[in-house]
Amino acid sequence: MRLLLVRHAETPANVDFLLDTTVPGPGLTALGEQQAARLPAALADEDIEAVYASTMLRTQLTAAPLAAARGLRVTVRDGIREVSAGELELLPGESEQGLRYMRTVFAWAAGDTGLRMPGGESGAEVLARYDAVVAEAADREAGTVALVSHGAAIRLWTAARADNVDVPFATAHRLANTGVVILEGSPTDGWKALTWAGATVAPAGESGPTGRALEETG
Repeated sequence: MRLLLVRHAETPANVDFLLDTTVPGPGLTALGEQQAARLPAALADEDIEAVYASTMLRTQLTAAPLAAARGLRVTVRDGIREVSAGELELLPGESEQGLRYMRTVFAWAAGDTGLRMPGGESGAEVLARYDAVVAEAADREAGTVALVSHGAAIRLWTAARADNVDVPFATAHRLANTGVVILEGSPTDGWKALTWAGATVAPAGESGPTGRALEETG
């Protein structure tokens, strides 16, 4: 199975660098609408057979043009929504307290899944809900599935589940709006990241550190 994890298009909270994780959340900015409109062309070479989005409005608005271009219905699932910020909600992401959010996310990716976001979820809870949607998508036996999700959730799940992406790589590589991580595999056999925002990802144990970008492809 080929799995495309797509970050949603730009929102007002992205512009203001705020942690905004409540459901349904804001819609898209004017630029975000343009980004969503360009997504079908950006993924034109992908034979997408199913499109998923989270319960947050921004992913559904991002997924809509892609699904329409392929004649598909968007499947909405809560499991791939953003990691809840809990008590950190609406804090500036670059503030000292805001930075605790991503430190907690990457601690989960490193294996400390019992740790809980202040007033929010544990890593085990977030990964379990995300895993459930990926498993559902795999059960459809589609060759390629697009999951329109969220930056922190995508980086967490990929670092935790892909054999060739480690925490330092996911920490160092932010995912821009409508950025895509492409993986191949299955819930039973495991996952390998092929590209991260257009850069080819090295197989584990080859050409240096795990998750090292080998070449820029676009």
